[in-house]
This record gives sequence, C-alpha cells and structure tokens, in this order.
Amino acid sequence: YPTDTLLPGMKLGWDGTKNLNKNLTSWALENDPSSGSFVFAIENWTVSHGLMYDTGQLEHRTGALYSNLVNITETEEEISHSLNITTNVSSISLLQMTYTGSLQLMEFIGGETHTLFYFPNDICDFYNTCGDNTYCNTSLNCVCIAGFQPGVQNTVGLTKSKTRCVRKSQLSCHEKEFKKIRNMKLPDTKYRIVDTKVG
Repeated sequence: YPTDTLLPGMKLGWDGTKNLNKNLTSWALENDPSSGSFVFAIENWTVSHGLMYDTGQLEHRTGALYSNLVNITETEEEISHSLNITTNVSSISLLQMTYTGSLQLMEFIGGETHTLFYFPNDICDFYNTCGDNTYCNTSLNCVCIAGFQPGVQNTVGLTKSKTRCVRKSQLSCHEKEFKKIRNMKLPDTKYRIVDTKVG
C-alpha cells in the first residue's frame, strides 16, 4: 500500500494473485497526510497506462514519456508499473502523487533533488481534451485528423463544448492503407482490441 509515494522495488497496479489494485493517493494538504482527492492508478487494460483521477473523475492519462521512465509488466498474473532499483547508494528515485494534483518523478543525488518528470505538463495531458477524431498539436490546439473536418459542436457540459470532427467523405472499403500519424498517444484499450504482437 504505497500511499502517495512509490519507491524503487514497489509496484503500482493490479496483483492477480491477491486481486488487489495498488494506487497512489495524494495527501489532503501539504501538512495533512490523510487521503486527498487525487489518485494515480494503473489501468488493467490490454496496453496499460497511468490514469490520474480527481475526486473520482478521470482527468489525465500518461503517454510515451512516462512509459519510458518506468518498468511496465503485463502478464496474466499482474499488470504493474515500478521504478528501477539502482546499486548506486548515493542516488534514489521516487514517484509521488502530490496534494496539488501533479505526479512527479524525482531523483535524489547526494543532497540535491532533480525532477525528471512532471505530469500534467500542459493542456494536451488532460484526458480526451480534444474529443473524437482529433489530436492536440504542438501549439496546444485541437486539430481534426486527416480525412476529417470540424462538424457540429458537441456539448460536454453546461459551460464547455468541443468541436466534433466528422468524416469529409463516406468510408471506402476499397482503400487498402491506414494513415500514419506520428507522435500520438495510443488510444484507450478499454473498449478496443489491441494485438500487442503486431509491430
């Protein structure tokens, strides 16, 4: 039960032998270690990611940078994320879910602290910020993917709405290729099938 901090050798995620999910839960305040409103959990879908919740509402999903910094294990017995154990006694890393709602990977070397990863970093880190058939570009704008165009406004709440991107033309079953889009987060795999053996 890692509370708000993951140390090297500890695991976050689903333990199938105990049917137990291990999450990080923030402190309520800087000086109040009771449970806060932010939780970092590992999804136990086909391709696992880290999910950040605020008061039970999904707010963020990690991407490639996070995946490159942690060890990911996906087997029938467990779906977990962990930090490397280092033999260098003068250096230690930890992953912390802060009371302000950020996830930080920090490294302590001697008496100095270095932040290696800070999440969320920008508006594109918010979960489903742009909506279906869109992506968040490097200018932090939502853009329709190739073959789609802005359509009718999709109401999300009383005060927010997103542009819904719709097909420019009908889907053709005669086209034999997929459009390649680089530098994208993989889609959620909760409601999709992913063959992890395909390159």
